Amino acid sequence: MANDYSSVPESALTRLGHALYQRALVRREDEPITDPRGQPIGWLLDTRTPMLDGAIFPEIGEVLAERLRARGVEQVAGFGYGAFPMVCAVLAAGQSDAPFVGGFIRERRKAYGRRRLVEGPLDRSRPIALVDDILNSGRSAARAAALLRSDGFQVDGVLTLFNFTWSGGRARLEGDGLWVESLLELNLRESARAAQPSGDSSNTSAP
Repeated sequence: MANDYSSVPESALTRLGHALYQRALVRREDEPITDPRGQPIGWLLDTRTPMLDGAIFPEIGEVLAERLRARGVEQVAGFGYGAFPMVCAVLAAGQSDAPFVGGFIRERRKAYGRRRLVEGPLDRSRPIALVDDILNSGRSAARAAALLRSDGFQVDGVLTLFNFTWSGGRARLEGDGLWVESLLELNLRESARAAQPSGDSSNTSAP
């Protein structure tokens, strides 16, 4: 999983990625789960469970921060509930002499107060990386990038916890000129085997 420019040991990334996966995995035998159309599914990944747990939150933040520093990026923005704790984890991991700056992207500009589309002290003259929990089709990240750009920000890339390789999200974003990096690459066969040891082949869904 580690790229050449990352100083985080491969073994540490492997351990962290699998710890995240196991903590986020929800099976239908554990609780009822559905896709966006309301249809039952076999499993999903709910990354809010590990990301909002103080036992693993700091370690995730350190790894994400290391990856961003290697890219020369010191500003991060998130779009949606899955991304918000990731932004906070990166900010918490920032070094005192080189702190990160973070922001949250709204669906639409707030109609009152400061009337902002992007909350936080982000600097339009410096590059921003989007952080998100899961890269699936890439539509959500592409929309987030478009919203940032419409507000005058420069978006360089996307850093995610998981990439569902079968959905084409990476290609969509790279086609838009963004670099894409994920801590753990998941393909359909491996993910289905881990989530459904009985061999069930139900569809998957990102939360």
